[in-house]
Amino acid sequence: MSRAQLALNVDDLQEAVIFYSKLFDTQPAKVKPGYANFAIAEPPLKLVLLENPGQGGTLNHLGVEVESSTRVHEEIARLTDEGLFTDEEIGTTCCFATQDKVWVTGPAGEKWEVYTVLADSETFGSAPRHLEISDGSATGGTCCGTAAVDAPNPTPGSSCC
Repeated sequence: MSRAQLALNVDDLQEAVIFYSKLFDTQPAKVKPGYANFAIAEPPLKLVLLENPGQGGTLNHLGVEVESSTRVHEEIARLTDEGLFTDEEIGTTCCFATQDKVWVTGPAGEKWEVYTVLADSETFGSAPRHLEISDGSATGGTCCGTAAVDAPNPTPGSSCC
């Protein structure tokens, strides 16, 4: 199974979770500090919410969740054959999950990932930038361009979900 992913920046995670739970008539699949995701059956969508005060309502990144690492590697080969620059992250921890993924950048600078989730993780991730969540605590790293990030759109290798 594949499904589109939409990662949104939100000002208030709790308020956003309440709204999207009502909109899609489902509860989140995962909620962690500064992060929530929904696995929506109809329409098939992975909705990711990233608490990023001051950036609420903006796009963080886009993606396609696929069923296996094999499929991620097939996409790496296909995208490379198409002449697109790819940034590969194999076995990375991001958004409270271990993932294999590949990133490409669209013509307007929009970030797209093709990824699979290998396992859940108790940590957000360990990218170079520091994540500060709304309660002032920190997770030690970020991969989704969240609160303390100086640019509203993350760069490949520092994005996730």
